[in-house]
Amino acid sequence: MKDLKYLYYFEGLLDDVNNELIRQAKDEGKLAIGYTCFHMPEVLINLDNCFSLRMRAPKTGSMEIATYYMSNYTCEFCRALLERTIEGGYNFLDAIAGVDACAMMNRTMENIEILNLIDKKGFFVSHVDVPYKVNDDAVEHYVQQIQLKVLNKLKENLGVDISEDSMRKAVELHNEVCRIITEIGEFRKEENPPITGYEFHILNLVSYVCPKYLIVDKLRETLKEIKARECDYKKIYRAKVVLVGSEIDDPELTKLIEESGALIVADRFCFGSFPGRQEIILKPGEKVLNSICRQYLEQSLCPRYVSHEKINQRRDFAEDLYNDYHADGIIYEQIKFCDYWGYERALTSHIITEERGIPTLSIDRPYMSRTSGQLRTRVQAFVESLEIKKIQRNKKKEA
Repeated sequence: MKDLKYLYYFEGLLDDVNNELIRQAKDEGKLAIGYTCFHMPEVLINLDNCFSLRMRAPKTGSMEIATYYMSNYTCEFCRALLERTIEGGYNFLDAIAGVDACAMMNRTMENIEILNLIDKKGFFVSHVDVPYKVNDDAVEHYVQQIQLKVLNKLKENLGVDISEDSMRKAVELHNEVCRIITEIGEFRKEENPPITGYEFHILNLVSYVCPKYLIVDKLRETLKEIKARECDYKKIYRAKVVLVGSEIDDPELTKLIEESGALIVADRFCFGSFPGRQEIILKPGEKVLNSICRQYLEQSLCPRYVSHEKINQRRDFAEDLYNDYHADGIIYEQIKFCDYWGYERALTSHIITEERGIPTLSIDRPYMSRTSGQLRTRVQAFVESLEIKKIQRNKKKEA
């Protein structure tokens, strides 16, 4: 297929956390608010003159200094963020909207604070207590935490307008980006999609790490381009898979999987579009902040929730993606030492295979795994097994 017009430009934006669009927004007087987790409502840190960016550490090399502060048995993503901050890579941030959702990420945020790594007037790091249940009481607690530890701080420290009108305006832009990404994602349901998993990952990542007002026009133009894109006559894959698991912010991992013959048709991982790129529906008669917080809690598919309802919701959602996107299997992945996804991956991949009859591959990987020959071999073997299953099914049909 013909390359997308802005693909190389988008790839370039992802090479540096302080990319040219962030520098442009900062030059225009905007405030950069970093965050690391779905449980920090993205739309609420795009109020007034703020823009959000989901923190990552592209092309991470040594993490020796961060390991000294956090030990080598902690999540590599968390250590990579601390290492990048120690290096000065996040000095441009005006605040970090953090949540107490993961103990290891908490250690990262605490070290950033204690070491005073970002020494700037008004700078703050929040620690929002996220409930483990989803009910009216939990929503009310969540709302209070967001108001007290994030919104009030934005207003007091940085002079941000946190009014309901400001929230509604932020929701409008957020929803426009979500509609574009969702519409692009719908093409992945086709027999021979006009977009690869790698390309979609690039587009989706850009929407997380760049100021939305500077990227939305290019995303809109890319959607029109994909609608008119002519697919190759020959299929570009050997099998279709759903990718489920922990944080993936390196498109080279999706490229590795697809070069091994597996086209990624749905992304149910942190930094993916499920959840994260669904429109926010404001309920009539409910405060805007309450509507936003309620939706984030209800849509969260994080394995930190261990209630039966949430456990079944995660399994059902993965199976629904498998069916809706006509996949041949599911790949469950986790970054090494991720506690939540370590349990989820091991147990759910077994249940999905044995009880629901869906072929799965379960992998434990480093944060940067683009050059992993072992991972490539495992994906190739999984693709071959899916092809064999297809042949066997066709023979049964013929018989």
